[in-house]
Amino acid sequence: MIQLTATPLSALVDEPVHIRITGLSPFQVVNLQASLKDERGNMFYSMAYYRADKAGEVDMKRDSSLGGDYVGVHPMGLFWSLKPEKLLVRLIKKDVMNSPFQVQLKLCDLDLPLTSKATSDSKVSLTLERWYVAPGVTRILVHEGRLRGALFLPPGEGRFPGVIDLFGGIGGLVEYRASLLASRGFASLALAYMGYEDLPPQLEKVDLEYFEEAANFLLSHPKVLGPGIGIVSVCIGAEIALSMAIHLKQVTAAVLINGPNFAFGVPHIYHDQIHQPKPWAIHNVITNAFGFLELHRIYKENENEASRYFFPIEKAQGHFLFIVGEGDKNGDSKTHARQAIEQLRRNGKNNWTLLSYPGAGHLIEPPYSPLCSASMNPSVRLPIYWGGEGVSHAAAQEHSWKEIQKFLRKHLIPVVTSQL
Repeated sequence: MIQLTATPLSALVDEPVHIRITGLSPFQVVNLQASLKDERGNMFYSMAYYRADKAGEVDMKRDSSLGGDYVGVHPMGLFWSLKPEKLLVRLIKKDVMNSPFQVQLKLCDLDLPLTSKATSDSKVSLTLERWYVAPGVTRILVHEGRLRGALFLPPGEGRFPGVIDLFGGIGGLVEYRASLLASRGFASLALAYMGYEDLPPQLEKVDLEYFEEAANFLLSHPKVLGPGIGIVSVCIGAEIALSMAIHLKQVTAAVLINGPNFAFGVPHIYHDQIHQPKPWAIHNVITNAFGFLELHRIYKENENEASRYFFPIEKAQGHFLFIVGEGDKNGDSKTHARQAIEQLRRNGKNNWTLLSYPGAGHLIEPPYSPLCSASMNPSVRLPIYWGGEGVSHAAAQEHSWKEIQKFLRKHLIPVVTSQL
């Protein structure tokens, strides 16, 4: 009898799953499909072909995909290769607390087309639960003063290292990375700063006093371990995080994923200090063959004057983890990280680590998240091309997530030395 097994059936989304098929004929070729429906009803699909061994078994930890959405040995390939049925749809979990994503795995005939009608024709199927929050994690909606966000606390008495989680131009309150960080032992504040409740619909300025309030709020919580906090950030969020690290002594560790080393679009204001945005050339915006915008060349001109717009990163007292997707088509992230690091070096600083990933795109997410190479953005009318190649991007996500946690623990948890 043919059996399809996946272990564990219910787990956090950043945990790997061991998928096996038994009971096949020796060397039989099978088609394995995965599907997921998001909270808005959008469908995502992936598929791969596998050949059984002489015992009639397929083990995705061991065996190579012969074709489909990926080729080679990729135990989690069916997850990170999920593609939206509708173009330009990005997989984003909204309700992290009450329901997981359900991924259906199906073993199908070789000539079966990849459609949602395949269910009744599959030989065998099973459903997995992929959670964004671990048991015992609590969520506290933050509506204090002008602060808007959601605080996630790990189970237990604490205290826990504190982290502010910042996304980019998508706006709103994005919680899925913060909930995962809390599941891994961090008190994590998903912080909204535009496009949410009474916050501005678009970013008109970066008011660093707002983010200072967030840092102080987090540090004042009785379950948060001081004396400093960390930030995990991407895109515009990484721009803000870099600025925070320079101006706010509370920030001791900043993870910057594909962000610039200067102000983009709007000024940064802290008390009476104003840091003006770097000018960009609209004629260097590219519309590629798919009709998607590529923004990674808009700062190619006036490089001789560029340095006067750079943030004074050398003033930061904390540590930086630069994460770069070398296939980023939304920004020249590799150049921006190199410039920031060179600035630190010139000033005798060694408070940085660089992780640069060939083939990875702009949206480097937690492990096994599907690559989103293009999607709509609330601040731009045309779709944006984020870049990235499936296998390379997936590898970058898996490796960087582990390094992010190591970096945060290293710089947020004080080392206790015993006194003899």
